[in-house]
Amino acid sequence: MAMQSSISIVDDKYDDDGRIKRTGTWLTASAHIVTAVIGSGVLSLAWAVAQLGWIGGTIVLILFSLVTLLTSILTADCYRYPDPIHGTRNPTYMDMVKNILGGVKYKFCGLAQYTNLVGCTIGYTITSAISMVAIKKSNCFHKYGHEANCNISNYPYMVIFGVTEILLSQIPNFHELSWLSILAAVMSFGYASIGVGLSIAKIAEPGHHVKTGLTGLVVGVDVTGTEKMWNTFQAIGNIAFAYAFSNVIVDIQDTLKSSPPENQAMKKSDITGVTITTFFYALCGLLGYAAFGNNAPGNFLTGFGFYEPYWLVDIGNLFIIIHLVGAYQVFAQPVFSLVESWGRKRWPQSKLMTKEYHIGTIKLNMFRLIWRTTYVIIATLIAMIFPFFNSIVGLLGALSFFPLTVYFPIEMYLVQAKAPKYSPIWIGMKFLSMFCLIVSLVAAVGSVEGIIKDLKTYKPFMSS
Repeated sequence: MAMQSSISIVDDKYDDDGRIKRTGTWLTASAHIVTAVIGSGVLSLAWAVAQLGWIGGTIVLILFSLVTLLTSILTADCYRYPDPIHGTRNPTYMDMVKNILGGVKYKFCGLAQYTNLVGCTIGYTITSAISMVAIKKSNCFHKYGHEANCNISNYPYMVIFGVTEILLSQIPNFHELSWLSILAAVMSFGYASIGVGLSIAKIAEPGHHVKTGLTGLVVGVDVTGTEKMWNTFQAIGNIAFAYAFSNVIVDIQDTLKSSPPENQAMKKSDITGVTITTFFYALCGLLGYAAFGNNAPGNFLTGFGFYEPYWLVDIGNLFIIIHLVGAYQVFAQPVFSLVESWGRKRWPQSKLMTKEYHIGTIKLNMFRLIWRTTYVIIATLIAMIFPFFNSIVGLLGALSFFPLTVYFPIEMYLVQAKAPKYSPIWIGMKFLSMFCLIVSLVAAVGSVEGIIKDLKTYKPFMSS
C-alpha cells in the first residue's frame, strides 16, 4: 500500500508496476529493430543468392522474412502474461520464458541468448576493423593501382573500435540509446543504398555480362558437388540469421511506454522493421547477384567487388563502421544489464554497486565503469586472437536461431493462447518449428565446415 501511494505522488516518473517510466514509441522501437537486424551481413547477401540462384535465393529471402515477422508478433503478445494487455510485465526474454514455460527452459534460453549477444559484439569488432582497413586499401589501390601491395593490419583498428565502445558503454541503459539506434539505422540505409546504387551502375555498364543462373553456381563448372552443398547450407543459414533479432526483441519492447499497449506498438514496429529489412535485403541480394553473377564476393564493399568510384566505396564503409558502433551497444546492453542487476541484488548496500556520480549531464557508477570497460577489452582481445571469429558467430547464430527465434516464441504463444493439442494451429506451429530446426542444423554443419577450413590457415596475430 505504501508503495502504491509513493508511486501516485511521483506518478510521472514511475510506471504502474513501480519501475522507471518508459518513453519509447513504435518509431524508436523500429529504429532499434533495423539497427539490430540490418548488420553488415547485408553486403554478403549477393554471395548467398549466388549459391542458391534466382529461384532459391528469392524464395529463401521471402520465406525467412515471413518466419521472423510471425514469430516476433507472437513474442510481442507474450510481453505481458497471462493477459497480453493487462498482465504482468516480462522485461527480459528469460523472464518471459520463465513465467510462461517455467521449468529449466529459461536457463537454456539465457545460455543461447547471452552467448549469441557476446558473440555478436566480438564479431562486430572484427567486421568494423575490416571496413576501416577497406577504406585504407581502397585509397591505396586508387593511388598506386590495383596490383599494388596494399596489405594493412586489422589490429590497430580493432583497438580504435574498442576504445570507442568503452566510452559509449557508459550510456546507462537501453532507454537512453534511441538516438544512437536512429543514427545507426540511418547508416544502414546509407551503405545498403550505396551497395544497391553501385550494383545498378555496374549492371548498366556498356557490355556488362556476368553469368547467373536459376539455381546459382554450376556444379562441375564453378564448384564441385561437395562445395555446392556446403555453400548452399551456409547461404540458407546466412539469410535465415540475417533477419533474426530475437536476442534483443524483449529488451526493445521493454523500452515502449505503456500506452498504447506495448504489444500493439511492438507489432507495428515488427512489421515496419521487418518490411524495411526485407526490401533492402532483396535489393542488395538480387541486384548484387545481377551485378557480379556467380563470382559475387563475400562482401562487395570490403571484398572489392567495386574499385571505383573509390570515394563512394569509402563512404559506404564509413557508414558500416558507424552502424556497427551503434549495433554493438544494442547487443551489449542486455549483457551489461544482466550482470549489473545481479550485482545490485547480491550487494544492495554496496556504494560501488549503487552510488551514481553526476558529472554535468553524465551519470557514472564505479561498478558499471569497471565491468563494462573490462567486457569491451576482453571482447576486443578475443577478436584480435581469433580473426576468423565471424565463422564462429555463424555457428552461434545457427545454434541460437532455432530456440530464440522459433521454438520459444511458438511454445509461449501456444501456452498463452491455450491452443488445444493437435488443433490445426497447434499442428501448423509444430510443423514450422520442425522445419526451422532442420534449417538450423543444416546451417550449423555448414558453419563447422567453414571453421575447420579457417583453422587450416589460421596464424594468430597475422593479418593481411
